[in-house]
Amino acid sequence: MRIFVVGGAGYVGSHCVKRLVAAGHDVVVLDNLSAGHRRAVDPKAAFIAGDLADRPLVDTQLATGRFDAVMHFAAFLNVGESVQRPLAYWRNNVANTLNLLESMEAHGVRRFVFSSTCAVYGQPDELPIVEDLPKAPLSPYGCTKLSVEWMLQNCAVAWGLGSIALRYFNAAGAAEDGSLGEDHDPEIHLIPLVLRVALGQRESIPVFGTDYPTPDGSCIRDYIHVDDLAEAHLRAVEGVRPGQFEAFNVGTGRGYSVLEIIAAAREVTQHPIPIEPAPRRPGDPPLLFADPGRLQARFNWLPRHQDIRQVIRTAWRWMQAHPHGYGD
Repeated sequence: MRIFVVGGAGYVGSHCVKRLVAAGHDVVVLDNLSAGHRRAVDPKAAFIAGDLADRPLVDTQLATGRFDAVMHFAAFLNVGESVQRPLAYWRNNVANTLNLLESMEAHGVRRFVFSSTCAVYGQPDELPIVEDLPKAPLSPYGCTKLSVEWMLQNCAVAWGLGSIALRYFNAAGAAEDGSLGEDHDPEIHLIPLVLRVALGQRESIPVFGTDYPTPDGSCIRDYIHVDDLAEAHLRAVEGVRPGQFEAFNVGTGRGYSVLEIIAAAREVTQHPIPIEPAPRRPGDPPLLFADPGRLQARFNWLPRHQDIRQVIRTAWRWMQAHPHGYGD
C-alpha cells in the first residue's frame, strides 16, 4: 500500500514508519518537527515538512499522492500540559484531525489508523481494562482523543471510512537494532527519565506517591515495547474493514510499579539510581493495565517483549549510543 503517515518523525510514528517500510509499503511522512526528528525518519520513506493545520498542503498531498491509507501520530500528548493549555490541545488534536478527515473524504481515502490512548478510560472501576468499559477521560488530552474516536464512528456511517483506533498504554523502549529511540523535550516518560540518572544527567528520580494501594505503594502501569506497538499498527492498517470503526487496547496485560521499573533499571544499568519520594500527582490512578485480548484475537498479535528488563535494555542501549538524543 501507499500510506500517508502524519507525525511520522516522532517517537512512536518513526518506529511505525520503519516497520511499514520493512513490510514493503510505500510511505510518505508529513511532520512539522515540533516534537519529532528528521533523523528518525526511515531513509526509504519520503519526507514532507508541514503541518496538518495547513489545509491546502494536506489537500495537495492527498489529491496527488494516490494513497491507500492514512496513519495519524501528530497529536500533542502531555497530560499535564493539556490541563494548562487545553485550547492548544483541542486545536491540534481535534481541529487539525478534522482538517485531515475532510481532505480524506474529498479525495477518496477510506482507510485510517489513529493513535489513541488509554487516557480515554480515565480511572476505571475494573481491571484489567477492556475496550467496552465506560469512557471518562480525566484530562483535556484524553478528551481530545475520545472526541476523534467519535468523529471516526460518525465518518464510518456517513461516508464509509474504515478506521482503527489503537489505545496505547505506556509506549517504552527503543528499536531492537538501535536505530531509533525516545527523545522528547521536555522528557515526561518514566523509563528515559530513570535512565538519565544512570547516564549522569540527573541526580535522582522522583517517585510521585509511595502510599498507593499497591504492593509497594507506587503506581502500576502497563508498558508496551515500541516495536510491538509498531507491529500492531502494521497489522491494523493492513486489516482495516471498510465502513467500520474498531478500537483496540495495545498493552501487555500486566503492570509494573514505578519502584519495579527503577529496580529493573538498576539491574540493567548497574547504577544505584537514587530515588526521591514526592507527593502524589493529581489524577494519577493507582493501577492501569490492559486486557489486550481483542487485539490478539483480531490480528493474531502478541507482544514479544514481555519482561520489563528487555524493554529497558533496548532503551538503555540507544541512550548510551545517543546520550543527547538525535542532536537536531
